[in-house]
Amino acid sequence: MINKLIAKIQKMNAPIVVGLDPMMKFVPEHIRNAAFAEHGETLEGAAEAIWQYNKGIVDAICDLVPAVKPQIAMYEQFGLPGLTAFKKTVDYCREKDLVVIGDVKRGDIGSTSEAYAVGHLGKVQTGDSRHYGFNEDFVTVNPYLGSDGVNPFLKVCDEEKKGIFVLVKTSNPSSGELQDRMVKDGPDGEKPLYEIVGGMVAAWAREHMPETGNYSYVGAVVGATYPEQGRILREIMPSSFILVPGYGAQGGRGADLVHFFDRDGLGAIVNSSRGIIAAYQQEQYARFGSQCYADASRAAVLAMREDIGAALGHS
Repeated sequence: MINKLIAKIQKMNAPIVVGLDPMMKFVPEHIRNAAFAEHGETLEGAAEAIWQYNKGIVDAICDLVPAVKPQIAMYEQFGLPGLTAFKKTVDYCREKDLVVIGDVKRGDIGSTSEAYAVGHLGKVQTGDSRHYGFNEDFVTVNPYLGSDGVNPFLKVCDEEKKGIFVLVKTSNPSSGELQDRMVKDGPDGEKPLYEIVGGMVAAWAREHMPETGNYSYVGAVVGATYPEQGRILREIMPSSFILVPGYGAQGGRGADLVHFFDRDGLGAIVNSSRGIIAAYQQEQYARFGSQCYADASRAAVLAMREDIGAALGHS
């Protein structure tokens, strides 16, 4: 799957992933009204509104970007109907040949981690049969319970030829409270915790390479808001694709991203969520209006592609 992602990035000249992180305040009124007219102001109505909203955006951008990243918490808040909307979104995006990165940030130990890995990437045993659960192509994984929380995901990735993005240096302002802590690292003295985690990711990546290609099934999450750390981690993790959140609404710009990429312009994929899916609510795209919210999202993708391309020198 990592090679499919790379091929699509190269074909589209767009190292971009769109975060499908819907909130009700983003959903245009005409979509909410239609869903509530059918289902009432219920969890089912909210989930239907989110699904229809997602569908419009996906239809508008699927020829421009290689991947999407639905954040499961935005769906879980609506209970079982929300999870149904998540699954419908994943399936629809796969029908459109988009690579789906499930932003689930799972990480536990033993059988719990195995269940997460199987539920999101693999097949679960049901009697004599095995079936996919959510069936994303990649998921995000929290490594802070150690290797026994990550190993079940690596096993499923090897079986299914899918992938993971391990949280290393996240984009949120308080990430440094833990991730920047200096930690004793053997005879070499101290290192920031994110460098130690990056070294672990690099080791996992070397052990889990596809039969062809230079990049592993094991990628990393490094926030666009920390470009210097991105430079350091790019060197530490040469075989890992980097998922870069924090572009746009969180302050990251194309000029901040150069060091996340390799010299060949590969090695990273940049996420924008509300900067794209809620573009119609921004001043520069207000001309589209809520009825044409998906067209505003398409315009925001084109602008993002131009910005990143200019930074990388191929625009």
